[in-house]
Amino acid sequence: MGVRPPSNDDNDDPESVDFGIAALDARLRDSELSFPATADDVDAELGHERIPYDVHGNDVALGEVLAETNRERFDSRQQLLNALHEPFEEYRRQHSNGVVQQVRSMLPF
Repeated sequence: MGVRPPSNDDNDDPESVDFGIAALDARLRDSELSFPATADDVDAELGHERIPYDVHGNDVALGEVLAETNRERFDSRQQLLNALHEPFEEYRRQHSNGVVQQVRSMLPF
């Protein structure tokens, strides 16, 4: 995932802000991790890495999200990204600090 930051009315093109799977993909490309890989391999190589999960730059350790997959092996980088997509989305939903999320958390239903 990635979004463009708000324009600050200068002539420079804004860069995108990567978070979630897009941010993880960039880290994977820069790592020495090869596939197939076990969850332990991924955790050893990148588990300590803090990955932003929303546009505001809030982050989470990859190892924490990786534990939510309950997968032991990933045959490819794409398979790892696919497996982590939903856990990242769920983490973002549960840890959003937006006003709407705060109001929802106060409602009984």
